[in-house]
Amino acid sequence: MSLSVLLAAAPSPEPGGSLDDAAEQAGNAAGWVEENWSTWLSTGLRILLIVAVAITLRYLIRRALTNLIERMNRSAQAVQGTALGGLLVNAERRRQRSEAIGSVLRSVASFVIMGTAALMVLGAFKINLAPLLASAGVAGVALGFGARNLVTDFLSGVFMILEDQYGVGDSIDAGVASGEVIEVGLRVTKLRGENGAIWYVRNGEVKRIGNLSQGWSTAGVDVTVRPTEDLERVRAAIDTAAATLTKEDPWSEQLWGPVEVLGLDAVLLDSMTLRVTAKTMPGKALGVERELRWRIKRALDDAGIRMVGTLPLQADGGGPDPTAGMAAPSAYASAVSPQSLAATPIPPPPTTLNK
Repeated sequence: MSLSVLLAAAPSPEPGGSLDDAAEQAGNAAGWVEENWSTWLSTGLRILLIVAVAITLRYLIRRALTNLIERMNRSAQAVQGTALGGLLVNAERRRQRSEAIGSVLRSVASFVIMGTAALMVLGAFKINLAPLLASAGVAGVALGFGARNLVTDFLSGVFMILEDQYGVGDSIDAGVASGEVIEVGLRVTKLRGENGAIWYVRNGEVKRIGNLSQGWSTAGVDVTVRPTEDLERVRAAIDTAAATLTKEDPWSEQLWGPVEVLGLDAVLLDSMTLRVTAKTMPGKALGVERELRWRIKRALDDAGIRMVGTLPLQADGGGPDPTAGMAAPSAYASAVSPQSLAATPIPPPPTTLNK
């Protein structure tokens, strides 16, 4: 059989069937789209509305928090420029505290707003949120147990900042370390120790805090003199030194109260100690103590009062004793002294010769 005969005998395809199937499928797709387009449109519009509201709300809240922090900083700088601004406000401390609080509030606001928006978007897609929330709860509990030290440090730092327990420039005793605060963070506080070392103290490890820079400080000086000195003369000399100190700058600003002689703190056989105190500006007690010691020593010297441990008074016109550096005479210098006689060798007994 030839090729032409085979082609003529083969059944010809029916083009009408394939076109009908395509038309039917297109009709079904169009019907499905027509049935669901309203749902898609409403879902899309809902998601866009949720995202737009979340972004707008987040922007407005963060902007309001930023403006509030800037206003707090401007008020602190305005007070800083006044005469008593340095006594009442530490601008750097206020700035760091406000920045830390603002950072925490902005982070919390962003987390709450965006997290709520994400859950609402998932709900718009008809996703069951119960398993997701349960899984998130379990993951949160596991994270809390695994990173409890980090969470403890963070929460302790937040409460320290909110309660203003200490700030930059304060001298504190945190138990594990002490020194001047140079940076306050949500997790770690940096202290400058007495020898210049920087201590990094985790906020969760601080169980107690002694702030030496809040309110006011106390300068205390102990004056030790001989028990034979007249107490009224000693008090008068101390009052004179204190009067000159309170009238001169910058000590007149650093002293927040009069210099007081509290009385005798100790009375011994060879000395007696008087206690002198004064209320000072926070953090200025050490400098006031040094200056007060200097002036009290000069006032006592001018009054002829010698403190314990100083050289005795010399007579007018008299110099040092020339025999003070000479050694005591030796007992062996005298030939008849018992020491010399005991050290003299015993002479041998006389011998007799036989005749």
